[in-house]
Amino acid sequence: ENCGGFDTLSWREPAHKRTASAASGAELLPLLVGQKPAQEEAPGDDDRPLLVLGFEGGVDMSGHLIAALGLCTGVGGEVQSEGSGERQWRDSFLQAPYLRDTLVSMGILAETFETAVTWDRLDGLIARVRSDVGDALRTLCGDPGRVTCRLTHVYPDGAAPYFTVLAPVAQGEEIATWDAVKARVSDILISAGATITHHHAVGRDHAPWYEQQRPGVFGDALTAAKGALDPGGILNPGVLGLPLR
Repeated sequence: ENCGGFDTLSWREPAHKRTASAASGAELLPLLVGQKPAQEEAPGDDDRPLLVLGFEGGVDMSGHLIAALGLCTGVGGEVQSEGSGERQWRDSFLQAPYLRDTLVSMGILAETFETAVTWDRLDGLIARVRSDVGDALRTLCGDPGRVTCRLTHVYPDGAAPYFTVLAPVAQGEEIATWDAVKARVSDILISAGATITHHHAVGRDHAPWYEQQRPGVFGDALTAAKGALDPGGILNPGVLGLPLR
């Protein structure tokens, strides 16, 4: 099932507007993650987990939704709204890349990464990622930043946690900092028994860690298929850790 147990991060413009030229990422980040000015309610004050629940299909799914809501309320859940959540989620999802680019231009590193792990390892993985990545951000950025987690998919045997990282970053150090954080996160996932990716592509960024998890015979099969179908190596050279021609 595709659902979400969100550790939410919401944003609204603070009472006193600040621009990239007037404030550094270190100054802006507390405003974005909910450290509030006096007399103002901070975004994200409600620390309860949020479940965004929906059903889609070619037939009337209202019965399934009613049954699911009954399960939620039966264990103490509170229905906050119905009907508008799908549009809000879709709009925020489509705006995310633009918001990320804006944050980077303001001196804030903003990145996401996702994985999958069995239920017995989930809590430990989330705790370790938050702790170790926070330590890494403190070393790299001088600030532990903010590491949040939501579940994008759940299955009988495990779940797919999806992490968001926000931290102040010095101008000119964005790529080097991203590389260091990405490597640290990927090392944690491998050592914790989680997948290097769940629904995102392997591509080139994940290739060094993907090779550690991929069985050797499977790699040989991929290489052989690539050699037979694309002997010149012109299609996406270097992806999936396959040798360059």
